[in-house]
Amino acid sequence: MDAAEYKHVVLGLIFLKYISDAFMEHYQQLELWTAEPESDYFIKEPQARYEVLEDRDEYVAENIFWVPKEARWTNL
Repeated sequence: MDAAEYKHVVLGLIFLKYISDAFMEHYQQLELWTAEPESDYFIKEPQARYEVLEDRDEYVAENIFWVPKEARWTNL
């Protein structure tokens, strides 16, 4: 593989890392909000809380790329 071809791989990995980090930051924030009883986002049932964390619209509304579970940086 030529050195000039590596840039496509590296730039793709950098982009994936960036969107995955932004996604996980918002994921963790939602996780805190849904678990905090004083929050407007509070959800008592764990299954419903998980569904909110995995809801694509929660991320798209904040202009954050939705990253499927299989493609998240922690799974790579």
